[in-house]
Formats: sequence, structure tokens, C-alpha cells
Amino acid sequence: MSFTKILRRSGVAVALTTIAACGGEPPAELSIQPLETIAPRPEVYADFTLSADLDSLSDNQREMIGLLIDASQIMDDLFWRQAYGDDYESWLATIADADTRRYAELNYGPWDRLDGDKPFMEGVGRKPPGANFYPADMSKEEFEAAYLPGKNGLYSLVRRNEDGELTLLAYHVAYAAELKAAADLLHAAAKLAESTEFANYLKLRAAALISDNYQISDMYWMDVRDNDIDVVIGAIETYEDALFGYRAGYESYVLIKDLEWSDRLSRFADFLPALQEGLPVPDEYKWETPGTDSDLNAYDVVYYAGHSNAGSKTIAINLPNDEEVQLSRGTRRLQLKNAMQAKFDKILEPIADVLIDESQREYVTFDAFFANTMFHEVAHGLGIKNTIDGRGTVRGTMLDMASSMEEGKADILGLYMITELHKAGELGDVDLRDYYVTFMSSVFRSIRFGASSAHGKANMVRFNFFLDSGAFVRDAESGRYQVDFDKMETAMTDLSRLLLTLQGDGDYDGAVELTESRGVIKPQLQGDLDRLTEASIPVDITFQQGVAELGIE
Repeated sequence: MSFTKILRRSGVAVALTTIAACGGEPPAELSIQPLETIAPRPEVYADFTLSADLDSLSDNQREMIGLLIDASQIMDDLFWRQAYGDDYESWLATIADADTRRYAELNYGPWDRLDGDKPFMEGVGRKPPGANFYPADMSKEEFEAAYLPGKNGLYSLVRRNEDGELTLLAYHVAYAAELKAAADLLHAAAKLAESTEFANYLKLRAAALISDNYQISDMYWMDVRDNDIDVVIGAIETYEDALFGYRAGYESYVLIKDLEWSDRLSRFADFLPALQEGLPVPDEYKWETPGTDSDLNAYDVVYYAGHSNAGSKTIAINLPNDEEVQLSRGTRRLQLKNAMQAKFDKILEPIADVLIDESQREYVTFDAFFANTMFHEVAHGLGIKNTIDGRGTVRGTMLDMASSMEEGKADILGLYMITELHKAGELGDVDLRDYYVTFMSSVFRSIRFGASSAHGKANMVRFNFFLDSGAFVRDAESGRYQVDFDKMETAMTDLSRLLLTLQGDGDYDGAVELTESRGVIKPQLQGDLDRLTEASIPVDITFQQGVAELGIE
């Protein structure tokens, strides 16, 4: 199969021809386990227009944003192919019902990402846990037994050769034409960049796209600080590979820095080494020293594409994921302020009105929501990246449990950071109760992402742990919740210790047991979540976005 896209921006034309890679049949056609389908429900997403103040930007910068959006659209196409299959466009064209087609577009396939990947179209079967990264008829056992050097790599597809044997197909080979087109667009954008450092980064990222070697550009990105416009682009997160957690999906964000908010955040990364030393675990679980050259800034996001746009939307970024970069340089934490504000206004406040006890409703604030989200991202730098017994990285040993364990760790250690910094007087004149009650409210928000989401799993574990510990208390008569502030810190410490130990030990079986025992929605909680649905409170947001919305056509 082949198709051609022409992207034009300011005289730059890119002809993009896609040739389907071998073994790229859509999983929907090959799945053989019929399931009861659910109805498509596009109404669970609230529309939000992505915009930003562009008045201070030059004509070149505006043109550059358009080019970055064009490159992002290529990432969107590639993620579609990874998540569903190479002929997704022709498949979408066959869907006659407008709501069903819209829901397929939001989910990048016929499975509801906010409801445990249940199918919402007849005859499609279960979503393959390996998406389209692996042959749909491949078992875990076959993969584990196969001799394929580099088979746990981030940047290759697993396919079958003519003899039916498993083989690897590098991304930069499978998607050569598309990646070349995206790289050309980044080079064109570099010519317009007013920051020399950012222009150099764009060139390095272009080289990364066509080689699958991202580390050099990741290292360089850590030094790019003087640019008002940024882009996160490439094969980055591994959430879509629910079979092993090995393979990265393509995505992109186009960002404009909020200078005022960024200035407020810049100092917090300096506290990481001291906070690492204070973690409630033995020394061997915190022997690594977090990088202190981390960058913490706020942005307005003006375009999401690919994995970042599928299902629940990211409102903060902590990158790079490369453990070597993290240990030597730290990470950059990007807070997506406009998307965060949209979720607070359209989802979190309405949830609080329904489920939070009136005596604590005043403690649900945007500033606390922003801070909790920000410190979640900073907390990814705490703990250790390598197991204490030398078996390898935590991510490598935890396999498909790695993402939910890491998200759970960041959730709870973010709250730990807030608590410790508040004790030290580093947060100013704020009420710690704001952070705790807003934290609980946001757990309800994230639980609704469903079991297919790493964030959803982490929040279900956390909710049940805090409820069982008495830190979250439900009033039987009103069905509303409140925080027991006296028990909150103890529960936070206990869960922090548990998650850090599981990661440090590389205890895959322990992570599975924790998730299976605590990562479930019990009937009482489901009834409370149903009340949110009955109140027509959205589960997440979807975007009206692009050059038209920004006024730069």
C-alpha cells in the first residue's frame, strides 16, 4: 500500500511516500477473540482550543511554528501505524457513523483508551497488547525464545520474514521516507530559529529521527535554555507496548514558553540531592545522585501529535528517558500550563463539587494542582534507575509493569517533595491542606483514565492504599470524601517505601501482585465514579489545534 502527502509551508514542499513494511497488517483484522462491544462515547472528551499569546514572536518564529506542526503531523501518522496498522486511513474512511469515526480518531483505533481498551466497534476483538509493534500471532514465549540480538530495543518493529521467523526492522528503515520528510522540516525550521542553540538542537534531532540514535540530541537538549519556542519530537514513550514495554511510540509537542511562570519554578530542581538523601528507604535504594542540571519551566502547548494525543492527554513532561542522560545531566520538566488549566476548569473542579466533602472543598485550587503535577515530574528524578543487584535498569527488569510503577512512584514522591519543602519553608505562605485535598481530587480524575493507562493503574493502586490506610475517608451518608491530615503523611511514607523497594529490587512479581490486589476499582468506588458520569463531567480533553487556531496560516 502507498499514499502521498504534500506538506507546504512558506515555500517548503515535502513529498511523502509511505510504503507499508512487511508484516504490517492491522491488528483489528487478525484478532480472533470476539468481545462484547461498548458504545462510542466522544462526549467524554471536552473540547479545548490550543492557543497562545504570539504577539511577542517574530515573523520567522511564527513561520517556524508552522513547520514544527507539519513535522508533528508526520509523527501522528507514524503513531497511527504503530498503534493500529498501515492502512488506518482507508479503514477510517469505511466508518459511516460520525460519532464512531470521531471516537476512532480520538483513540487511534477501535479500542477505548479510557475504558480498559474495550472495543467500541463490532468484530475487532481485543487490542493486541503489543499493538502493531509485533506480529499479531506472536506469543510472549516465541519472542523470548527467539535469537534476536537487540530485541528489547526501543526503535525496531518485530516482523516475520518469508520463512515465518521473527526478525527486527529498524524504525529508520521501516519509516525512512516519513522520517526524512520530518528531518527536512526540522532543518527548515532551524534556519528560522532566533536561538542558535535551538537551531543546533533541531539539526541534531533531525539526525536522530533518521538514525534512531537519540542520545546525542537528548544530551544537547539539556543545554537549550534561551529559546521561547520548543519541540519534543520523536519515538519517546513506551506505554503503547503493553506486551513488554520495550518499544517507543512516535509523538510530538510544539511549545511556547511562559516566561513569568518559568521564573517561579526554576529553583526547585536544586533540592533533588537533599530530598534523595531523605527518602524513607535504606541507603542502597537511594545510592544514585540525581542530576542537578535539570530545567523546570512552564509552557503553553500549541500542538499535540501521536502518542501524546491518544486518549488521556499529558499535562506535564519529564524527559529525556535515557537513564545515562538522567544520571549525568538530570532531566527537563515541562509544565503544560494551558492544558493543565483546561483540565482543572473542565474536569477537576466539577469532580470536587460532586465527591469532595464541603468542609474541604475550599482546598481544591489550581495553584496546588499545578504544583502537584510539577513535583510529580520532578520526582521522576528520585529513587534509582538501576536495580540494587546489578541485573540492569529498573525499566528493563520491570517490563510491562515499568510504566505504572514509575508513574506511581512519581505521584507519591511528588507529594513527599511538597511536604518536605513546606516543612523547610521553601514554598512560601501556602496551606499544605491545599496540596493534599487537591491531590485526592486529582486521583479521582486520573482513575477515570482506565486500566489501560499507566497513570490510571498507578492512581487505582494509590487510591486503595490511601483508603485502606485511613488517609482518605468516605462519608457513607453523603458519599463524599475528605483527607485525614494526621494519617496522610504516614500513608505517603509507607507507599513511597513500598514502590521504591519494588523498583530497586526489580521485583516484577511484586509489582504484578500490588497491581492485581490494589489496582482495581471496587464496587463502591465505581458507584462514585458513575455519579461523575451522570453529572456529565468529562473524563479528559481533546483539542482544536493547528495553524488556523493560532492565526498563522
